[in-house]
Amino acid sequence: MTANTNEICLRVPLSEQEAWDLAQFLKRAGFADFRSNAVDDEEAYRMLAVTQMIRRNLEVHGINPR
Repeated sequence: MTANTNEICLRVPLSEQEAWDLAQFLKRAGFADFRSNAVDDEEAYRMLAVTQMIRRNLEVHGINPR
């Protein structure tokens, strides 16, 4: 697999509890939370999209709070 020079790949070692806590936070954070910390709607939507990517990756590892 060739790395895309425009992408950053993060590897963050987390305990199961830390992963669960992060997943809970990401589940509860919504557009309004991101918008209040973003410069505009576009940036807030990008933040939200990244959050969904992280949530999907946690889910692959069995961390999926409902």
